[in-house]
Amino acid sequence: MSRKIVENIIVQLRDIQNGKTWYDDNLENKIEPISETQAFERPIPEVHSAAELIYHIWVWRMHAIKLLRGQESKLSIESPENWKSNEALKKMGWKKLKADLRESQTELIAFLSDKNDDYLENNTYKPNHTLKYLVEGIIHHDLYHLGQIGITIKLLDMDR
Repeated sequence: MSRKIVENIIVQLRDIQNGKTWYDDNLENKIEPISETQAFERPIPEVHSAAELIYHIWVWRMHAIKLLRGQESKLSIESPENWKSNEALKKMGWKKLKADLRESQTELIAFLSDKNDDYLENNTYKPNHTLKYLVEGIIHHDLYHLGQIGITIKLLDMDR
């Protein structure tokens, strides 16, 4: 069985998290310099904090992992878990948020590591949506919010 798609997805997931990318920094390089105080700051009310964005990335990765495992997940855009407030996230702490993000990366890659392309292309998590579509969506989602984290950081630096 072919593993070209699976291996490509794993490489992309690793690159986004802590690899070498051609577009800019990876998640680790972006978030590591952020202090505990800065993590929960919104540079302007309409822009999410880095902590809010990291939690949001994590919650959708966990949703995807459940679906990949054939488990039920009711997460939706309207779910209260989709976006947690800075106040709620402060209780978790910046170190835990970063650790959870890293752990979700490890868990996702570990799950995919023994799968083949057929598994992703021929299994669905809902009608007309393959598991390949799901993991590609996680990659797109991570990249989108990586860009938002970069904007948040730039806006926070402009205020200082």
